[in-house]
Amino acid sequence: MTAFGGLFNRTPSAPFELHILAGQSNAQGIQGDATQCPESPQIPFFYNALGFGDSGGQWTILGPQSGGHFPKGYFGPEISFALALQQAGARPAVFKFTAPCTSLAKDWKGPGEGGILDTLCRELLTAIQLLENCHRKIKVCSFTWIQGESDAQADVTAINYHGHLVVLLRHVREILQEPDLPIILGIDEQHPWVKERPAVVEAQKQIVAASKHMAFLSMLGLEKSDTSHLTPKGLVQHGERLFETWQQLTEAGAIAPPTTLSGSGGAV
Repeated sequence: MTAFGGLFNRTPSAPFELHILAGQSNAQGIQGDATQCPESPQIPFFYNALGFGDSGGQWTILGPQSGGHFPKGYFGPEISFALALQQAGARPAVFKFTAPCTSLAKDWKGPGEGGILDTLCRELLTAIQLLENCHRKIKVCSFTWIQGESDAQADVTAINYHGHLVVLLRHVREILQEPDLPIILGIDEQHPWVKERPAVVEAQKQIVAASKHMAFLSMLGLEKSDTSHLTPKGLVQHGERLFETWQQLTEAGAIAPPTTLSGSGGAV
Protein backbone atom coordinates (compact mmCIF):
# COMPACT_ATOMS: atom_id res chain seq x y z
CA MET A 1 0.00 0.00 0.00
CA THR A 2 3.02 2.32 0.19
CA ALA A 3 2.99 3.24 -3.50
CA PHE A 4 -0.78 3.60 -3.46
CA GLY A 5 -0.55 5.80 -0.37
CA GLY A 6 1.53 8.23 -2.43
CA LEU A 7 -1.52 8.87 -4.59
CA PHE A 8 -3.38 10.04 -1.50
CA ASN A 9 -0.72 12.56 -0.66
CA ARG A 10 -0.93 14.43 -3.95
CA THR A 11 -4.39 15.95 -3.72
CA PRO A 12 -6.00 14.81 -0.46
CA SER A 13 -9.29 16.62 -1.00
CA ALA A 14 -10.00 15.44 -4.54
CA PRO A 15 -12.55 12.60 -4.85
CA PHE A 16 -11.87 9.44 -6.79
CA GLU A 17 -14.25 8.66 -9.66
CA LEU A 18 -14.93 4.94 -9.33
CA HIS A 19 -15.41 2.86 -12.48
CA ILE A 20 -16.41 -0.80 -12.10
CA LEU A 21 -15.51 -3.38 -14.76
CA ALA A 22 -16.84 -6.95 -14.54
CA GLY A 23 -17.57 -9.99 -16.68
CA GLN A 24 -15.76 -12.91 -18.25
CA SER A 25 -12.59 -13.41 -20.28
CA ASN A 26 -12.62 -10.34 -22.54
CA ALA A 27 -13.26 -8.13 -19.52
CA GLN A 28 -10.28 -9.83 -17.94
CA GLY A 29 -8.06 -9.66 -21.01
CA ILE A 30 -7.08 -13.31 -20.92
CA GLN A 31 -4.92 -12.91 -24.08
CA GLY A 32 -3.57 -9.49 -23.07
CA ASP A 33 0.15 -10.30 -22.87
CA ALA A 34 1.58 -7.82 -20.34
CA THR A 35 4.70 -7.29 -22.46
CA GLN A 36 2.43 -5.40 -24.89
CA CYS A 37 0.62 -3.37 -22.25
CA PRO A 38 0.63 0.41 -22.75
CA GLU A 39 2.19 2.51 -20.02
CA SER A 40 -0.34 2.57 -17.22
CA PRO A 41 -1.58 5.78 -15.60
CA GLN A 42 -0.92 6.14 -11.88
CA ILE A 43 -4.38 5.47 -10.50
CA PRO A 44 -5.86 3.25 -7.77
CA PHE A 45 -6.74 -0.29 -8.84
CA PHE A 46 -8.49 -3.19 -7.09
CA TYR A 47 -8.90 -6.47 -8.97
CA ASN A 48 -9.88 -10.10 -8.65
CA ALA A 49 -9.79 -12.51 -11.59
CA LEU A 50 -11.11 -15.73 -10.09
CA GLY A 51 -8.50 -18.43 -10.57
CA PHE A 52 -6.03 -16.03 -12.21
CA GLY A 53 -4.85 -13.83 -9.35
CA ASP A 54 -5.96 -10.76 -7.45
CA SER A 55 -4.65 -7.64 -5.72
CA GLY A 56 -4.65 -9.32 -2.32
CA GLY A 57 -7.85 -7.70 -1.13
CA GLN A 58 -6.18 -4.27 -1.22
CA TRP A 59 -5.94 -1.30 -3.54
CA THR A 60 -2.81 -1.11 -5.64
CA ILE A 61 -1.67 0.94 -8.66
CA LEU A 62 -3.13 0.21 -12.10
CA GLY A 63 -1.03 -2.02 -14.30
CA PRO A 64 -0.72 -5.57 -15.66
CA GLN A 65 -2.19 -8.21 -13.39
CA SER A 66 -0.28 -11.23 -12.13
CA GLY A 67 -1.20 -14.75 -13.18
CA GLY A 68 -2.80 -15.91 -16.39
CA HIS A 69 -1.13 -17.46 -19.39
CA PHE A 70 1.85 -15.08 -19.74
CA PRO A 71 5.05 -14.92 -17.66
CA LYS A 72 4.61 -11.21 -16.91
CA GLY A 73 0.84 -11.34 -16.52
CA TYR A 74 -1.97 -9.83 -18.55
CA PHE A 75 -4.07 -6.69 -18.96
CA GLY A 76 -7.56 -5.82 -20.16
CA PRO A 77 -9.49 -2.83 -21.50
CA GLU A 78 -9.17 -1.02 -18.15
CA ILE A 79 -5.70 0.30 -19.05
CA SER A 80 -6.60 2.38 -22.12
CA PHE A 81 -9.98 3.27 -20.59
CA ALA A 82 -8.39 4.69 -17.45
CA LEU A 83 -5.68 6.47 -19.44
CA ALA A 84 -8.31 8.21 -21.59
CA LEU A 85 -10.27 9.18 -18.47
CA GLN A 86 -7.18 10.67 -16.88
CA GLN A 87 -6.23 12.54 -20.03
CA ALA A 88 -9.75 14.00 -20.08
CA GLY A 89 -9.15 15.48 -16.64
CA ALA A 90 -10.80 12.81 -14.47
CA ARG A 91 -9.31 11.25 -11.34
CA PRO A 92 -10.41 7.62 -11.80
CA ALA A 93 -10.14 4.56 -9.62
CA VAL A 94 -10.86 1.17 -11.18
CA PHE A 95 -12.45 -1.88 -9.57
CA LYS A 96 -12.20 -4.98 -11.79
CA PHE A 97 -13.79 -8.35 -11.09
CA THR A 98 -13.76 -11.12 -13.71
CA ALA A 99 -14.33 -14.84 -14.06
CA PRO A 100 -13.49 -16.44 -17.43
CA CYS A 101 -15.75 -19.07 -19.01
CA THR A 102 -18.70 -18.27 -16.76
CA SER A 103 -22.40 -17.84 -17.39
CA LEU A 104 -25.04 -15.87 -15.53
CA ALA A 105 -27.26 -18.92 -15.26
CA LYS A 106 -24.78 -21.42 -13.83
CA ASP A 107 -21.98 -19.38 -12.26
CA TRP A 108 -22.86 -15.79 -11.38
CA LYS A 109 -26.44 -16.67 -10.35
CA GLY A 110 -28.79 -14.28 -8.57
CA PRO A 111 -28.47 -12.30 -5.34
CA GLY A 112 -28.12 -14.51 -2.28
CA GLU A 113 -27.72 -17.72 -4.30
CA GLY A 114 -24.06 -18.27 -3.43
CA GLY A 115 -22.78 -17.55 -6.94
CA ILE A 116 -20.06 -15.27 -8.26
CA LEU A 117 -22.39 -12.26 -8.11
CA ASP A 118 -22.43 -12.46 -4.30
CA THR A 119 -18.62 -12.51 -4.24
CA LEU A 120 -18.43 -9.55 -6.62
CA CYS A 121 -20.76 -7.49 -4.44
CA ARG A 122 -18.92 -8.32 -1.22
CA GLU A 123 -15.57 -7.36 -2.71
CA LEU A 124 -16.94 -4.19 -4.29
CA LEU A 125 -18.35 -2.95 -0.99
CA THR A 126 -15.12 -3.92 0.77
CA ALA A 127 -13.05 -2.00 -1.79
CA ILE A 128 -15.22 1.10 -1.35
CA GLN A 129 -14.95 0.81 2.43
CA LEU A 130 -11.16 0.62 2.20
CA LEU A 131 -11.10 3.96 0.40
CA GLU A 132 -13.57 5.44 2.86
CA ASN A 133 -11.39 4.26 5.75
CA CYS A 134 -8.67 6.48 4.30
CA HIS A 135 -11.13 9.41 4.41
CA ARG A 136 -11.48 9.49 0.65
CA LYS A 137 -14.54 10.80 -1.14
CA ILE A 138 -15.83 8.62 -3.98
CA LYS A 139 -18.04 9.24 -6.98
CA VAL A 140 -19.46 6.00 -8.35
CA CYS A 141 -19.35 6.77 -12.08
CA SER A 142 -19.97 3.59 -14.06
CA PHE A 143 -20.51 -0.16 -14.13
CA THR A 144 -19.36 -1.98 -17.29
CA TRP A 145 -20.48 -5.57 -17.88
CA ILE A 146 -18.65 -7.50 -20.63
CA GLN A 147 -20.11 -11.01 -20.68
CA GLY A 148 -22.67 -13.30 -22.29
CA GLU A 149 -20.77 -15.67 -24.55
CA SER A 150 -21.04 -18.57 -22.09
CA ASP A 151 -24.80 -18.10 -21.78
CA ALA A 152 -25.01 -18.43 -25.57
CA GLN A 153 -23.67 -21.98 -25.37
CA ALA A 154 -27.15 -23.50 -24.91
CA ASP A 155 -30.68 -22.56 -25.94
CA VAL A 156 -32.11 -22.46 -22.43
CA THR A 157 -29.45 -20.16 -20.98
CA ALA A 158 -29.57 -17.88 -24.03
CA ILE A 159 -33.34 -17.55 -23.75
CA ASN A 160 -33.14 -16.77 -20.03
CA TYR A 161 -30.20 -14.37 -20.33
CA HIS A 162 -32.36 -11.24 -20.48
CA GLY A 163 -34.06 -11.97 -17.17
CA HIS A 164 -30.85 -12.97 -15.41
CA LEU A 165 -29.02 -9.84 -16.58
CA VAL A 166 -31.85 -7.54 -15.49
CA VAL A 167 -31.67 -9.04 -12.00
CA LEU A 168 -27.88 -8.62 -11.81
CA LEU A 169 -27.93 -4.99 -12.94
CA ARG A 170 -30.77 -4.10 -10.61
CA HIS A 171 -28.92 -5.67 -7.68
CA VAL A 172 -25.70 -3.79 -8.39
CA ARG A 173 -27.59 -0.52 -8.44
CA GLU A 174 -29.37 -1.46 -5.22
CA ILE A 175 -26.28 -2.36 -3.20
CA LEU A 176 -24.64 0.91 -4.25
CA GLN A 177 -27.89 2.81 -3.67
CA GLU A 178 -27.44 4.29 -7.14
CA PRO A 179 -30.74 3.84 -9.05
CA ASP A 180 -29.35 5.80 -12.00
CA LEU A 181 -25.88 4.27 -12.00
CA PRO A 182 -24.51 4.55 -15.56
CA ILE A 183 -24.17 1.05 -17.04
CA ILE A 184 -22.40 -0.08 -20.21
CA LEU A 185 -23.06 -3.56 -21.61
CA GLY A 186 -20.81 -5.40 -24.03
CA ILE A 187 -20.33 -8.79 -25.66
CA ASP A 188 -18.39 -10.34 -28.54
CA GLU A 189 -21.01 -10.34 -31.30
CA GLN A 190 -18.77 -12.51 -33.51
CA HIS A 191 -18.25 -15.30 -30.99
CA PRO A 192 -19.48 -18.56 -32.58
CA TRP A 193 -21.99 -19.26 -29.81
CA VAL A 194 -23.34 -15.72 -29.95
CA LYS A 195 -23.74 -15.90 -33.73
CA GLU A 196 -25.63 -19.18 -33.29
CA ARG A 197 -27.81 -17.80 -30.48
CA PRO A 198 -28.02 -14.02 -30.92
CA ALA A 199 -30.64 -13.78 -28.16
CA VAL A 200 -27.88 -12.82 -25.73
CA VAL A 201 -26.69 -9.78 -27.64
CA GLU A 202 -30.26 -8.80 -28.43
CA ALA A 203 -31.03 -9.03 -24.71
CA GLN A 204 -28.28 -6.53 -23.94
CA LYS A 205 -29.53 -4.15 -26.61
CA GLN A 206 -33.14 -4.47 -25.42
CA ILE A 207 -32.14 -3.72 -21.82
CA VAL A 208 -30.21 -0.64 -22.95
CA ALA A 209 -33.13 0.58 -25.05
CA ALA A 210 -35.61 0.15 -22.21
CA SER A 211 -33.47 1.56 -19.41
CA LYS A 212 -32.14 4.88 -18.25
CA HIS A 213 -28.44 5.74 -18.27
CA MET A 214 -27.26 2.71 -20.25
CA ALA A 215 -25.30 2.13 -23.45
CA PHE A 216 -24.20 -0.83 -25.58
CA LEU A 217 -20.50 -1.38 -26.35
CA SER A 218 -19.81 -3.22 -29.60
CA MET A 219 -16.75 -5.40 -30.16
CA LEU A 220 -17.22 -5.68 -33.92
CA GLY A 221 -13.99 -5.19 -35.85
CA LEU A 222 -11.63 -5.54 -32.88
CA GLU A 223 -8.57 -7.71 -33.49
CA LYS A 224 -8.90 -11.23 -32.06
CA SER A 225 -6.30 -13.84 -31.19
CA ASP A 226 -8.79 -16.72 -31.60
CA THR A 227 -12.54 -17.23 -31.90
CA SER A 228 -13.12 -15.99 -28.36
CA HIS A 229 -10.50 -13.50 -27.21
CA LEU A 230 -9.09 -10.12 -28.17
CA THR A 231 -5.41 -9.56 -28.86
CA PRO A 232 -3.47 -6.97 -26.85
CA LYS A 233 -4.15 -4.48 -29.66
CA GLY A 234 -7.83 -5.38 -29.60
CA LEU A 235 -7.96 -4.90 -25.82
CA VAL A 236 -6.43 -1.44 -26.11
CA GLN A 237 -8.99 -0.53 -28.77
CA HIS A 238 -11.75 -2.00 -26.62
CA GLY A 239 -10.79 0.28 -23.73
CA GLU A 240 -10.74 3.27 -26.06
CA ARG A 241 -14.23 2.38 -27.29
CA LEU A 242 -15.34 2.06 -23.70
CA PHE A 243 -14.15 5.59 -23.00
CA GLU A 244 -15.87 6.92 -26.13
CA THR A 245 -19.12 5.22 -25.06
CA TRP A 246 -18.83 6.66 -21.56
CA GLN A 247 -18.08 10.10 -22.98
CA GLN A 248 -21.11 9.96 -25.28
CA LEU A 249 -23.33 9.13 -22.31
CA THR A 250 -22.04 12.07 -20.30
CA GLU A 251 -22.04 14.54 -23.17
CA ALA A 252 -25.60 13.58 -24.03
CA GLY A 253 -26.61 14.80 -20.61
CA ALA A 254 -28.20 11.47 -19.81
CA ILE A 255 -26.34 10.98 -16.55
CA ALA A 256 -27.13 12.74 -13.32
CA PRO A 257 -24.18 13.87 -11.16
CA PRO A 258 -22.82 10.79 -9.37
CA THR A 259 -23.51 10.43 -5.66
CA THR A 260 -20.54 11.39 -3.52
CA LEU A 261 -19.70 8.81 -0.88
CA SER A 262 -17.65 9.70 2.17
CA GLY A 263 -16.00 7.95 5.07
CA SER A 264 -18.93 8.82 7.32
CA GLY A 265 -20.92 5.90 5.93
CA GLY A 266 -22.38 7.23 2.69
CA ALA A 267 -24.49 5.04 0.44
CA VAL A 268 -22.77 1.80 1.34
